Amino acid sequence: MKNVLLSLSTLAALTLSVSAGAECIYPKASAEIPNGATATQEEIVTAMNAVKKYNTDINAYISCLEMESESQIAAIQDPKPEQIKQIKSIQTSKHNVAVDELEKYATRFNAQLKAFKAKNPG
Repeated sequence: MKNVLLSLSTLAALTLSVSAGAECIYPKASAEIPNGATATQEEIVTAMNAVKKYNTDINAYISCLEMESESQIAAIQDPKPEQIKQIKSIQTSKHNVAVDELEKYATRFNAQLKAFKAKNPG
């Protein structure tokens, strides 16, 4: 019976997670990164601003995830350590995916910026 109650509590926490997950909107990169070998300075500056905006958006998303997991834990009466661990694990996974995407986007931009600078020294 205790396992059934724990499973029901975990299911309730996951349900809260899914519904609360709608509050934190995963940001998308707003612009394509131009080819540095052919891009204009204006295109590179626009892309750089997009990378900065994406960084800001990802940081806001991560803050939202932290608040979301805290509120999910607070919403459970007498949360069990397993429930807390599961909620935090989901939040950590979402956090890591967002940071990985940001790093990939910034890496692609930096490669094109390097190509742009090689083509346009000084």
